[in-house]
Amino acid sequence: MTERSILRRIRGTDTSDGAGVKLKRIIGQPGLDMLDPFLLLDEFRSDQAGDYIAGFPEHPHRGFETVTYMLAGHMQHGDNHGNRGDLMPGSVQWMTAGRGIVHSEMPQQENGLMWGFQLWVNLPAKDKMTEPRYQDISPERIPVVHPAEGVTVKVIAGTLGEAVGPVAGIVTSPVYLDIALEAGAGIDIPLPEGHHAFAYVFDGSDAQVAGEKLSRSELAVLSKGDSVRIAGRETPARVLLVAGQPLQEPVARYGPFVMNTPEQIHEAIADFRAGKF
Repeated sequence: MTERSILRRIRGTDTSDGAGVKLKRIIGQPGLDMLDPFLLLDEFRSDQAGDYIAGFPEHPHRGFETVTYMLAGHMQHGDNHGNRGDLMPGSVQWMTAGRGIVHSEMPQQENGLMWGFQLWVNLPAKDKMTEPRYQDISPERIPVVHPAEGVTVKVIAGTLGEAVGPVAGIVTSPVYLDIALEAGAGIDIPLPEGHHAFAYVFDGSDAQVAGEKLSRSELAVLSKGDSVRIAGRETPARVLLVAGQPLQEPVARYGPFVMNTPEQIHEAIADFRAGKF
């Protein structure tokens, strides 16, 4: 096996989005504009209601997918096609915006901790105008495995041993793992060799990734290879490990629209204004 190493390190930057929700942007900032096929990674975490209570009112998307993974708190989503759903602790929503959708994500709590991630995944040119769809995945559908002593992994997408994540039919063949490590525990995780991949420490003070210390709120862009070593250090930690097949296509991006050319962006804006989403 060819072990991956760390190519780059990126720390999240504090920002806000939606109607003023405070969050940490890791991918989609000047230090790391994108990691094909990943366009954005945000972590939102606060127990102060003022940081999240205004939520994400109605807004459009076209040309990519949004992945919401809730760790704590309760959000409700709705869209202009009449779909409604609840995002509870441990749940995942993989939304393929495709040709266009207008949706909202609003807190269903007035206090307490709200914590989770949103990842944006690009769609290839041939699929950008596909019909929108949701994969709403409740916590009990996500396999939880113990592949090594002191290691617990939630397999959201991709495979680990016999465990198969519930996310299906995604063109970039993603791997999305939530890895919990006891102090000193470790595991070699296989990854598709051609996938771009990153690791992000989101709980605990630090973890060992590819033989190097990675601190809380720090993302490691990984080199090519077919495995990566993830381990705990002096204290327990949790790490997101995400990988996807790069598309290697031109990217034209304007706010909530991600297409291949500027002309397609203008068309998306015109279609949205004309109520065609």
